[in-house]
Amino acid sequence: MTSAGESMLRLELERLKAQERPRIVQAIAEAREQGDLRENAEYQYAKEEQGFIEGRILDIERKLAHSNVIDVKDIPATGKVIFGVTVKILNYEDDSEVVYQIVGDDEADIKIGKISVYSPIARALIGKQIGDVVVVSTPKGQVEYEICSVEHL
Repeated sequence: MTSAGESMLRLELERLKAQERPRIVQAIAEAREQGDLRENAEYQYAKEEQGFIEGRILDIERKLAHSNVIDVKDIPATGKVIFGVTVKILNYEDDSEVVYQIVGDDEADIKIGKISVYSPIARALIGKQIGDVVVVSTPKGQVEYEICSVEHL
């Protein structure tokens, strides 16, 4: 994952541990005080939410423990597309330009221009250089893109 992705996960982990976990423990305690737990919807909901929060905490801790963090700024720019770079590509069909950063699965968000390294576009781009033309298979057919720029941001 990128260093920005690692920071994002660490912030989420801290929020879950410092804010969400204590909040849900308090909600469970309040629901217990209401009596019969079998018919207590607040208790059932709080326990379900606790399970989700604890599962997410474990998931983030596992990802952080087993991830390789790559700061693309530390890698010399060669014009080659690698994990972490920001690449501008030109769609030959409609002459539109698009900018993507190639990131890990947890960081991917197409709305802000971050695509997973495992996406079809990223897989086609990895290893190519500025000026190369790549063909990407999409549900609508083959699309050709030219790599216009590669930046280590």
